[in-house]
Amino acid sequence: MIPVNTDTAVETAQAPQPAQAAAQPEKKKTRRFQRPKHLVRWIIVAVVIAAAAFAAYKFFSNAPMQNVDMPTYIEEEAMRRTITRSLTGSGTLKPANSYTVTTLVQGEILASDFEEGDVVEKDTVLYRIDSSDAESNIERAEIALSQARRSYDSTADNRYVRANSSGTLFSLEVEAGDEVQAGQTVATIRDDATMILVVPFPADDAVTFSKGQAASVTLDGSFEVLPSTVKSISGSNIVGVGNTITRNVTIAVPNPGGIALKQLATASINGIGCAGSGEFAYQSESTVTASASGTVTAVNASEGSTVSKNQAILTLGGDDLEDQLQIAADSLRSAELSMENTREQLDSYTVKSPIGGTVIEKNYKAGDTIESGKTLCVIYDMSYLEMTINVDELDIGLVSAGQSVTITAGAVPDGFFEGVITKVSVAGNTEGGVTAYPVTVRIDEPGTLLPGMNVDAEIVVANADDALSVPAGAVMRGAGGASVVMITASSPSAVNAVGGEAPEGYVYVEVTTGISDDNYIQILSGLTEGDTVAYIARSAVSGAGDEMYYYDGPYYY
Repeated sequence: MIPVNTDTAVETAQAPQPAQAAAQPEKKKTRRFQRPKHLVRWIIVAVVIAAAAFAAYKFFSNAPMQNVDMPTYIEEEAMRRTITRSLTGSGTLKPANSYTVTTLVQGEILASDFEEGDVVEKDTVLYRIDSSDAESNIERAEIALSQARRSYDSTADNRYVRANSSGTLFSLEVEAGDEVQAGQTVATIRDDATMILVVPFPADDAVTFSKGQAASVTLDGSFEVLPSTVKSISGSNIVGVGNTITRNVTIAVPNPGGIALKQLATASINGIGCAGSGEFAYQSESTVTASASGTVTAVNASEGSTVSKNQAILTLGGDDLEDQLQIAADSLRSAELSMENTREQLDSYTVKSPIGGTVIEKNYKAGDTIESGKTLCVIYDMSYLEMTINVDELDIGLVSAGQSVTITAGAVPDGFFEGVITKVSVAGNTEGGVTAYPVTVRIDEPGTLLPGMNVDAEIVVANADDALSVPAGAVMRGAGGASVVMITASSPSAVNAVGGEAPEGYVYVEVTTGISDDNYIQILSGLTEGDTVAYIARSAVSGAGDEMYYYDGPYYY
């Protein structure tokens, strides 16, 4: 006995009562099935329901069917063929990349040495715009930056009190923690490594001396003779004692360490003695003053130590100094940013191609005056093309990046192009209760395809070669989940018939199915070559077209 399923919800109608037999037969409740998106699935369901209704009626009732024609079976032998399952979609081709070139400046276009259709490389100069105003702005920005940098350096240096000459730090008049004012004397520096001796020589002899000439200096008291050098010779005469005419000669004397200030000495040059003695003086003596007010935070040299010119003697601190330094730093940074912006603006007067590609639109030429923000040209990167297709949520799990796609276009008859899936989006778009996911397809060799063309894409998601198959409409789905087909009683697999009353000359067998296309379904087990399946032609069902009529009573599958 064939199992039946009385729980499946199917629209049914009752057979007419005997008293109504002579009357015109009345059609019972019907349901119209529109062809849905997944054609194969619904064809199978429709055929299953029709066959089940007929089998059940014959199995459970000896009464003749009314209001429905006896079904007509199509018989077809199970055969081996290639079955391919694919998804299809359509979309519009886009270039690999596109860029709209705009200008950030205004002015007269001096040059634009390209035309529409030209292929340009990245960073190719497209336009040159008059930049005379920008160049003047750069010069002004450079001057402002130089001034700001000097101001900052000067303010930063105010934190230090520096030696204004080399020598010995003779006196230091402040210590750490003291407050000093701008212009206050804080130290004295003497250069005593070399002493200066000024002595008179007879004028007639002095005019024969020269700067740098060797001299000998004799110290009074010790009579020590020190080698020295003529530093300068006075150009004016002096009337000395006894109306002698003399000129002063300045001699630099290296200090061996024992020469004291105002110590007396005499000198001779080229064997000629001086007309009188002179006193030693320091080569230089200077006072050091603070250039800014502040608190002494560090003493960097001690009294009696040797210092060099520009050496930091003291370090100053305090809120006022820090505020002045911060203001100077801010001004410097502002000048630097202004300089950077001005230079960037100058760069904007030379417009370069941001990508490599083909110029598809040119809006301005040499001699035109352009305003800021206007579109100069449009460039497409045609190295490959892309398209996006939408895949139904029921099928999105069948596609993945790297799968091959076959592309066809109405604009290129008989042309087939190879594409590949590069991206499967996880963000779906829902419309009318159905969700679809965008899938990006890349065509590396577009040939004669062009951006903007509408194309169709086919993605093969499953393929079975040499597959034993039967028409998709021959497979029925049972309530328990098993799949069955009806075959002729003379078929080799009829020996495996399952229970239940089939139409005369036929039996039911369980099968295991594989992939399917729009017409055929793969049979993995349950049938062999030589079996002949039978199924109801849709046109044989009463109300052929989009209507099917079913009657009350239990039914098979």
